[in-house]
Amino acid sequence: MTVTRTVAETSLPRLRLLRRGKVRDVYEVDEEHLLIVATDRISAFDCVLPTQIEHKGEVLTALSRFWFERLARVTPHHLVTTDIERMPGSVRESADVLHGRSMLVRRTEVFPVECVVRGYLVGSGWKDYLRTGEVCGHRLPPGLRESDKLAEPLFTPATKAEEGHDENISEARMREIVGAEATEHLRDTSLALYREAERYARSRGIIIADTKFEFGQGGDGRVLLVDEALTPDSSRFWPAGRYEPGGAQPSFDKQFVRDYLETLPWDKRPPAPPLPPEVAAATTRRYLEAYHLLTGKEL
Repeated sequence: MTVTRTVAETSLPRLRLLRRGKVRDVYEVDEEHLLIVATDRISAFDCVLPTQIEHKGEVLTALSRFWFERLARVTPHHLVTTDIERMPGSVRESADVLHGRSMLVRRTEVFPVECVVRGYLVGSGWKDYLRTGEVCGHRLPPGLRESDKLAEPLFTPATKAEEGHDENISEARMREIVGAEATEHLRDTSLALYREAERYARSRGIIIADTKFEFGQGGDGRVLLVDEALTPDSSRFWPAGRYEPGGAQPSFDKQFVRDYLETLPWDKRPPAPPLPPEVAAATTRRYLEAYHLLTGKEL
C-alpha cells in the first residue's frame, strides 16, 4: 500500500517566512526573488479546513506553470522556475518538502485588487443577478438562467482580504485604489487572458466559467501576472460535454468541497469541519483530471 504524504505547512530553516496564506507559504529568497510554496491545504467559505488534499499543491504548481508559459504572449509573468535544481542552495536543501510544489518568482509590488473575469452566470454573480438584475454593476438582460453563458465576459474586480471575504467593487472604485491607467491595463489584460484560456480549455473539453488573476509591478516597471494562474482553486472548471444551463454544473474544482460543506449544520465560521476521506479523495481525483485534460499529461 502506497502512502502519499501531504504537506499542511512548511518551515524552511534558511528562508524568512513572509506570510502564510490560505494555501500558500511565501518566503523571501533575496531582494529580487520569492519562493511560493503550494501546500495541500484547502479553504472554503474563507476558512482553512483541517483536512489536506493529496497532490493539491503539485497540481496548483504544475498547472500555474503550464498557463504562465502558454499565456506569456498575452502578458509577462513572475515565474522564474519550478525546477528545484535551478533554485538557490537555501531552497535546494529543503528539496524533499518542496519538490513539485514550489515556484521561484520575481518579486513585485502586488496590486491590492483581485481581477475577476466571469464568462458564465454562476456563484455570487447568479445570486446578485436574482436580487438586482446586475452582476457587480453590469446590467444583464432579464430571463437568464443559472450557468448561462454571458454575451461577453465581465470584468468584476474585488478587494483582496487576508482574512474573511473579498469584497466585489466597481471599476470606479478600482480606479480610486490603483489609478485609471492601471485599472484599464489590468481590465484589458484580464479579459484577454480569459478569452485566450477559455478558447484553449474548451478545445480540451473544459469550460472555464470564471477565474481570478492577480498582477504586480516589477522593479523595471513592467506589470506581471503573479500568484497562480487558472487553477481549480482560482477558477470554476466544468466538463464541456456535460454542460447544461439552468442549474449548477458538475465541476473539476473545489466547488465539490463547498457542495459537501453546504450539507452540514456548519455556520461557515472557524473552526471548519474535517472532510470525510471519500470526499478528500474525490477532490484529488477532480484536480488531477483537470490537470490531465488541460495539459494532456499525467502529473
